[in-house]
Amino acid sequence: MLDNIDKKIIRLTQDGLPLATQPYLNIAEQLEVSAAEVMKRMQQMLDKGIIRRIAAVPNHYKLGYVANGMSVWNIADEKILGYGKRIGQLPFVSHCYQRPRHPGVWKYNLFAMIHALDRNQVEKHVGTIAELVGDDNRGHEVLYSKRMLKKTGMRI
Repeated sequence: MLDNIDKKIIRLTQDGLPLATQPYLNIAEQLEVSAAEVMKRMQQMLDKGIIRRIAAVPNHYKLGYVANGMSVWNIADEKILGYGKRIGQLPFVSHCYQRPRHPGVWKYNLFAMIHALDRNQVEKHVGTIAELVGDDNRGHEVLYSKRMLKKTGMRI
């Protein structure tokens, strides 16, 4: 499924793209292929689901965003896709996704991560989401991060 060049691309990018003005060219030179070939192969791996995304992964703490709250929402299942898309597009939400409920244990099915400068700002953003959801909000909570876990991608 993966040839040697694909595996080398993954190894070279598993800690992120090189911090260079032309990161794909930097990788290409190490592999003795063109930057276009590296980009094509990465896009193919993305399309096949071998890699999930190509994106910047900021350290929110270093940027001053030290209040990180996972807002969890109880939304009717038939309405969750619409709300998920709308909430996920809010500028203060870094990611938004659906998770299954666990009756009697966990009633929330929509998760939206909010990064802010302080908890008051998180609460303000949660209020914005609550207004957006309106009467379809069947309950919500905010779970605050206590520490940042190491963020890593695929490892070979």
